[in-house]
Amino acid sequence: MANGIFITGTDTGVGKTIVTAVLARLLRKRGVNVGVMKPVTSGCREADGGLVSDDALLLCQAAAIPCESDVAPYLLREPLAPAEAAKIDGVRIEFSRIRESFDRLAEKYDFVLVEGAGGLMAPLAGGFLVADLAQELDLPLLVVARPNLGTINHTVLTCFSAQQMGIPVSGVIINNFPKEPGPAEQSAPHYIGSLCGAPVLGVWPHEAAPDQMTVVERLADWLDLQPETAVVLRELGV
Repeated sequence: MANGIFITGTDTGVGKTIVTAVLARLLRKRGVNVGVMKPVTSGCREADGGLVSDDALLLCQAAAIPCESDVAPYLLREPLAPAEAAKIDGVRIEFSRIRESFDRLAEKYDFVLVEGAGGLMAPLAGGFLVADLAQELDLPLLVVARPNLGTINHTVLTCFSAQQMGIPVSGVIINNFPKEPGPAEQSAPHYIGSLCGAPVLGVWPHEAAPDQMTVVERLADWLDLQPETAVVLRELGV
């Protein structure tokens, strides 16, 4: 198994990119030669005659590394499931190309954070799913979950699906936890920890800031001060 982890979410919009960027920033602060990868990005913007992944740019900024082509090998225009976005762009997503990019990153960096697209069962190409990519890269999962109503079901299903496919789940991070949680948010961490077969490695607070990089820096600084962070990083294989 390569020295890295695959970050997936229980749904789109749960904050996978922020969590990945925060971990990259934290590891860099702690002296780890960390690399990042966003194999497939849908909804890219056009700039200077090409497509740009803002997610990949944020990850690279957090890790303080250049945003090379291996970091984001597939850039797609439409904000759709990767398989459909690739179909519209006339692009064929090949796992072998992603594997080659990952292997080059793994040679360059001591630990590589790979952010998936959407949820674990999002289609990448034909019948191949994000979960198949995690298997192809031979990486354990870190699951990012939201805190509110419905998250228990989504998180348990994600972890169960991964385990059925033989993909180890290192843990769950519940992201964007409100300062004044309601009953659903208050009870979610306990049930997720009890039912998922994987530990809850963190309950990260909601952080309001004018831009994403400021959010990343504030959360990384907060994590750096938490006594349990060293244990969490060991669970992730760092």
